[in-house]
Amino acid sequence: MLTQMATPLINILEKNKHQYYPVVPFEPEKDRLLKMNFTESNTELTKEVIEDVSKFSSYVDQQLGNAGARYGIGGYAELRSVYSRSNVFDSPDGGEPRRLHLGTDIWGKAGTPVSAPIGGMVHSFKFNDAYGDYGATIILLHQLESVAFYTLYGHVSLKDLAITEGQYINRGEPFAHFGEPHENGHWPPHLHFQIIIDIELKEGDYPGVCRLSDKDFYLENCPDADLLLQMNRYINHE
Repeated sequence: MLTQMATPLINILEKNKHQYYPVVPFEPEKDRLLKMNFTESNTELTKEVIEDVSKFSSYVDQQLGNAGARYGIGGYAELRSVYSRSNVFDSPDGGEPRRLHLGTDIWGKAGTPVSAPIGGMVHSFKFNDAYGDYGATIILLHQLESVAFYTLYGHVSLKDLAITEGQYINRGEPFAHFGEPHENGHWPPHLHFQIIIDIELKEGDYPGVCRLSDKDFYLENCPDADLLLQMNRYINHE
């Protein structure tokens, strides 16, 4: 059933790709994007770095500075070692941990405004405050060509939760900001952006990371976020 839902949405998102408003301020002709790597192949991300949010933030800032990039970007379907920093991603029974990332991350400065790529209604929001979790989180409900889907915005500012369920957010309307570590789940400032087809009755939260063994279901339920972001084509590959 999910496959039957995913394909039409992907086709619709691709068909309408020229109408989406930038989720973050970005000028392709002058702003650089850096592809970030949070897999175990990145030997610079030592246990000491990822378990200290100040050192982790400094690492991200240094990478962006060295590349002259406004944002770091990437992570969809990336198998990440950094989730070992938090037991949020551990299995309650000691089994397989969650390590596969389901959204796209945009790493940048705290306070960076976040806008809706298309109009949508506030479905739900929540402060997921566990260490390593989303922190402040907003979920919007959209409808495009009669197909409903959701977008999730994780690691935003607490002040952004001064909204109401059912509130309409216009295309291009700034409604959130990159949060500081104390309000974003104790991560370096960034936005986790994710597309979700079936929200599964969840409110203010939905897995942004899954077990590798569950990837088929979750990657279908959460198509590539760049379908809306339209940013990957501008990544600087050096």
